[in-house]
Amino acid sequence: MNQPDPAETYRQEAADLLDQLEQALLDLERAPADADLIDTAFRALHTIKGSGSMFGFDRVAGFTHHMETAFDAVRKGHVPIGSPLIAVALAAKDHIRMLIEQPEVASEADGAAILARLRTAVADMPGLVVGDPAVAALVAGRQGGSGWRLRFRLPRDAMASGTNPLLLLDELRGFGPCQVTATTDAIPLLQALDPTECHVGWDVTLTTSQPRAAIEQVFLFVLDEMELDLQPLVPAQTVRTEPVDRPAAAPGAPAEARPMAAEPRPEPPAAAAPGSASSIRVAAERLDELMDRVGELVIAQSRLKQVAATSNDIQVKSVAEEIERLALELRDTTMSARMVPISQLFGRFRRLVRDLSHELGKDIALITVGEDTELDKTLIERLADPLIHLIRNAIDHGIATPERRIALGKPPQGHVTLSARHLGHEVLIAIADDGRGLDRARILERAQEQGLLPAGAYPSDNELFQVLFQPGFSTAREVTNISGRGVGMDVVRRTIEGLRGTISITSEAGRGSEITLHLPLTLAIIDGLLVRVGRGRYVIPLTAVEECVELSAAVDARSRGYSFLNIRGALVPFLRLRDLFDTGTPAEDYQKVVIVSSGEQRVGLVVDQVIGDHQTVIKSLSKLHADVETFSGATILGDGAVALILEVAHLVAHGHQRQDQMRAAE
Repeated sequence: MNQPDPAETYRQEAADLLDQLEQALLDLERAPADADLIDTAFRALHTIKGSGSMFGFDRVAGFTHHMETAFDAVRKGHVPIGSPLIAVALAAKDHIRMLIEQPEVASEADGAAILARLRTAVADMPGLVVGDPAVAALVAGRQGGSGWRLRFRLPRDAMASGTNPLLLLDELRGFGPCQVTATTDAIPLLQALDPTECHVGWDVTLTTSQPRAAIEQVFLFVLDEMELDLQPLVPAQTVRTEPVDRPAAAPGAPAEARPMAAEPRPEPPAAAAPGSASSIRVAAERLDELMDRVGELVIAQSRLKQVAATSNDIQVKSVAEEIERLALELRDTTMSARMVPISQLFGRFRRLVRDLSHELGKDIALITVGEDTELDKTLIERLADPLIHLIRNAIDHGIATPERRIALGKPPQGHVTLSARHLGHEVLIAIADDGRGLDRARILERAQEQGLLPAGAYPSDNELFQVLFQPGFSTAREVTNISGRGVGMDVVRRTIEGLRGTISITSEAGRGSEITLHLPLTLAIIDGLLVRVGRGRYVIPLTAVEECVELSAAVDARSRGYSFLNIRGALVPFLRLRDLFDTGTPAEDYQKVVIVSSGEQRVGLVVDQVIGDHQTVIKSLSKLHADVETFSGATILGDGAVALILEVAHLVAHGHQRQDQMRAAE
């Protein structure tokens, strides 16, 4: 068995910690006094730094140490939290991610600039208190610090374990001019002296430009056991100091001893209680491989079911039913293992909304609803880019500046709401804003100018708003660095259709807009309706099927010129799949019409026979068939034959396009 790469394990864990750090920083901006959030940020930085040193990510450890020092001072109440410090910390988080994922691209100059911003932010913070060496270390680079003052004492058994103090002092001298004074106050009397133990301490004044991390690196192998007091050589009068409120000591109580080792030690993880929930990290590729195997099992089970249907053996039928039940349970279990909460996706956009709000001078809050809704991991990964485009458009085009909102009688702060919920076998993800809404007249004017709609047309809102997803379409009067080029919404439409989803838009002028994505729960295995058209068999996704009705030969003959069905008083256009696929076989006496829907639109699909439900393992079409929009994939039936999966959204759009053409001809 291949052993996991420790460096890759660190990258995965660091990615989780960086996400956790970002969420804590964004929450701190709203609740700067929350001690739990400060501790969360500090622990994330401390773990990234400590593990980075362990796995050879020295640049990560060296850079993160400064941020950890800052939040250690915040944690102790010596540095207050403010927007400048949060902004620097977010920039530092991005730089740490770059150092981990793309170290060859990460610039030392960028890191130095961020640390300079950190020193400025801390030194200029109102209420700064020099309560421990961490604060002085933070402002040293800004205020002309020229070296370090070290007081250290090695563990008693340091020499016995192979540590030579003279070599450590020589390494310190290599950094620059160095004054060393031995501290002998702890040497015992001769009769009690153990010559194998180290009883001497050292007081060192070092003139150097090396950072704290370089000094601590000298003591790397004994840092956790030794006593180390490391302070920058900063003139005392250059740092603002304020008294720290501390509780008075009780009479006769000894003065509080300051520990010389400032490095916190992580607490060992507590053992899980019996019966408590636990989790393990599994590579995504293994889950994909497991789903492939389950798909093959479903195909084999379909073959067994077909064989059992033609057999008179009761035992064969019984085994087939049992295998079908187990295969169905295994399918559901495997699919649930691939499901992750959508909060992992929604959490990424808090930073996006914050940065865009500052860039555009707007006050915008992100509201998330239904974060515990679960979705297939593949869908989660592929939804990030479309949602970024939609959120950017909502912020740039939809929500006005605070002054404009006040003039319109609205509160100065705008809201973007991200929500998710299950509806049957679908997941609905909605992006709503309380901005100005879509300008129907402007969209219609631009659509007619670009020839997307004929002059004099009066489309419904749903039909008109779909124009927004056409390539190159934009209502912006000028191009900005955020939007206006007309490419983002086209990317959204193609991505969502590639996920077998649909998009619907509602908007009210002056009150806001809402874009809803209708998505399947998974992309691997779906429940389908197996139908026959001519000699071919096809699968219609069951989530799109509303009902099935009969189409007699007489009704078919009467509707040749119109292709409409009256479904309980509503006219529904239908498509003859026999003609669409050019089967070359005569129509049967009693055909069936499968009513399917996409968004708010419905269309009927005329088939020769409805065979029944079918567990469909989706297989992608080849690149040669990438432009075939009628089919979204294929599946293998129980007898080994291939059945194509119909793309319902395309067929519905095609049916209504023919309906519009017939109306125009009339």
